[in-house]
Amino acid sequence: MRRDVVARPTAGPGTRASVSGMSLRDAFGTDILVTGWGHTRFGRLDDESLESLVVSAASEALECSGVEPGQVDEVVLGTFNSGMWPLGFASSLALQVSDDLANVPATRVENACASGSAAVQQGVKSLLAGTARTVLVIGAEKMTHAPADVVGAALLGADYELAGRASTTGFAGLFADVARHYEKLHGPVGDTLGSIAAKNHRNGVLNPYAQLRKDLGEDFCRTVSDRNPVVADPLRRTDCSPVSDGAAALVLSTRPTGGRVDPVRLAGFGHANDFLPAAKRDPLAFAGTTAAWERALAMADVDVAGLDLVELHDCFTIAELVVYEAIGLAARGEGRRLLEAGAVHRDGRLPVNVSGGLKAKGHPVGATGVSQHVLAAMQLSGTAGDMQLPTARRAAVHNMGGLAVANYVSVLESV
Repeated sequence: MRRDVVARPTAGPGTRASVSGMSLRDAFGTDILVTGWGHTRFGRLDDESLESLVVSAASEALECSGVEPGQVDEVVLGTFNSGMWPLGFASSLALQVSDDLANVPATRVENACASGSAAVQQGVKSLLAGTARTVLVIGAEKMTHAPADVVGAALLGADYELAGRASTTGFAGLFADVARHYEKLHGPVGDTLGSIAAKNHRNGVLNPYAQLRKDLGEDFCRTVSDRNPVVADPLRRTDCSPVSDGAAALVLSTRPTGGRVDPVRLAGFGHANDFLPAAKRDPLAFAGTTAAWERALAMADVDVAGLDLVELHDCFTIAELVVYEAIGLAARGEGRRLLEAGAVHRDGRLPVNVSGGLKAKGHPVGATGVSQHVLAAMQLSGTAGDMQLPTARRAAVHNMGGLAVANYVSVLESV
């Protein structure tokens, strides 16, 4: 039996918008459809290059959508890179799919770990502007070949204070600071974070694309051990998403394309950037996430009760906990109640990260946002296989870059 969400907001983030009363299609006069998608496995892919990952995901997306390469009006590639892969000019890699893509406009976009969703929204805006009718969007990253210090330094390039500086804990240390702030206000979080990790690992078992497909159990995820050491107190290894390779792609169109899957509609989207210096941000507010969430749900004219699942950015388990509260699923300091009641589990009222999330699926940073959209679209089209939820008509996707600095939210719905 599906259980109710513990707390639903009566005002603020996630509530029904009173200003628009319209959907994206009503507001802009244009329908935005996801008509096909592709997804590689995530993980340590030693035999793959950035190019092969891009070509694989893009080819699958075009075939799935029924779109010929010559029908693509624009290509948008999301990749962070930041020195992890030697090729820093990757915008034309998708043209390797077919010579029929020659001279198609192609652009690389980057917004840290939200680069994938930045690519999606760039494609959406081209469709809304009328400069394209079919856009191929790709997110890709190649990371695992690089030494740990190179990966760490690249990722820290997304932090205002630590960019270019040595750090033994990297972004795990930054999110550990968030966890310590949370504990000061709301008490110990170790068991709660362990429950989030266990939930997402359990979900990841059902995802054929996931990097970590093993149910670790709550006891293991809650306990410090030789196999689950502290990375940055209080975060353990199971509280951190893994370094990954992978790619995902989707086709955006203003009309059905006759592909082999039912199209999925974009009902609303939002984007908000917070200040980069940490001193100008409340570490627990995730204010940019709240703003992006409100904008997306307002455009879609829907509230939390109208959602059937959420894919959110759990780069670290503390991020998932704080996002619960930032988007209004629970009051501040009460996010743990969602887990205790089972509300965010697969059989709960609002399943969160049924794909396994970044925690189990993996986090090839530029690919993550596109992957989230693909996995949500699969649920809404009834093509998610073993991951499929019994009822999935509307989903929200949340992707962020840095410590909640770049924030993107999409609302997708079945057609």
